[in-house]
Amino acid sequence: MPNLILLALLAAFPPLSTDMYLPAIPTLQTLWGISYATANLSMVLFMGVFSVFLLIHGPLSDRFGRRPVLIGGLLLFIIASFGCALSPSIGFLLAFRCLQAAGAAAGAALALALSKDLYDGARRQKILAHMGVIMALAPMLAPSIGGLMLKFASWRWIFVVQAGMALIGLYGVLRLKEPLTEFTRGGFLAVAGRYRLVLGNLPFAVLATGFALMSLPHFAFIGGSADMYINTLGLSEQAFGIYFGANAIGFMLGSLVCTRMVGTYKPLHMLYATFAFLFASTILMLILGGRTPLTLALPMFCMSLSVGFSRPISNSMILDQVDTDVGAASGILTFEIFFVAALSMQLISLDWPDKPMVLGVLGLLGTAIPLLSLLAVRKRCRFN
Repeated sequence: MPNLILLALLAAFPPLSTDMYLPAIPTLQTLWGISYATANLSMVLFMGVFSVFLLIHGPLSDRFGRRPVLIGGLLLFIIASFGCALSPSIGFLLAFRCLQAAGAAAGAALALALSKDLYDGARRQKILAHMGVIMALAPMLAPSIGGLMLKFASWRWIFVVQAGMALIGLYGVLRLKEPLTEFTRGGFLAVAGRYRLVLGNLPFAVLATGFALMSLPHFAFIGGSADMYINTLGLSEQAFGIYFGANAIGFMLGSLVCTRMVGTYKPLHMLYATFAFLFASTILMLILGGRTPLTLALPMFCMSLSVGFSRPISNSMILDQVDTDVGAASGILTFEIFFVAALSMQLISLDWPDKPMVLGVLGLLGTAIPLLSLLAVRKRCRFN
C-alpha cells in the first residue's frame, strides 16, 4: 500500500467514525426514546476519549515505535466496532464508542508523526495537502453511505463497514517498515517530562492552540448538521447525506488548491489569504442565516474550503518548530484539534434557538484567534 494512501486512511478514522454515523442519530432517538443531546453523547464522548488517547499514543510510539502502537490501536478499533454493531441500548453503545475512540486515536495521532518521519519541507506540505484531498472523500461519502444503510439495511451495518475499513488499514500497517531508528526511554515520569519539554516550546504551543481553534465552526457544523438539516429543515437522511457531502467537497477543494499553490507562494501569505476568506464566509453565514438547506450549505462550503486549505500549511508549520519527540508533538497537535471538536459539538447540541447564528459566532472566533496567535510568535518561528 502506498504511504500516501495509508497516511490518509489513518488520518481519516475520525471522519469515518463520526460522519458515517451522523444520519443514524435521529433513528436512535426514535428507537430508544432518548433526546438528541443524549444520542449525541455518542459523538461527544467519542471525541473526548479520542482526544485523551492522542496524548497516550504519541509518546508510546516514540518509545516503542510507530508500528506496534498502530497495530494495537487498529485491533482495538475493530473489536469495538463490532461491539457497537451489537449494542442493545444507548449505554452499551456509549461504552463501545469510547473503546472505538481509543483505538482510532492511534491512527490519527501517528499519521502526522509519520508524515514528519517520512517527508520534510514543501514535500511534507504537499503530502499533507494530498492527504486532505483523500481524507475529504471520507466525510463526503460517509453520510451518504450511512443514509443508504438506514434505508436498505440497519444502522448496525454502519459499524461493520467501519471495522472493514480498519482491517484495510491494519493490512497497510503490517506492510509498513518501521520508520524510527532512535527510541526514547523511561516510564510515565519521562513521558510527562517530554510533554513538558514540547509544551515549553512557545512557538509550537501557541500555534498548535491557535490553529486548533480555527476548526470551531467546522466541527460544530458536523455535530449539529443532522439536527439542523433533518430535525429543523425536514430533510430525509438521504438528502442530508448529499448536503453534508457538499461540505466535504469544500474541504477537499481547499486541500486540492493547496497542493497547487504550495511551493509557489509563501506559506504565511497563503494563511493570511485564508483568514480573509474565512472571515468573509462567516459574514455570509450571518447574513444568510441558514433558513434553507442552500443558505446553510453555501457559507459552510466556504468555511470548510478555508479549513481544508489552511490545515496542511499550518500543521506543517507547527511541526517545523520541533526536532525531537515528534510523536508527542503530533499527539498534542491532534489532541487540541479534537478537543476543540468535542467542545464545539457539545456546544452546538444545546437547545439554541438559532444554530446557524452560533456557527457564525464560532467562525469569527476561529478567524481572530489563530491570526492573533500567528502574529504573536511569528518572529520566533522557523519556516522550512
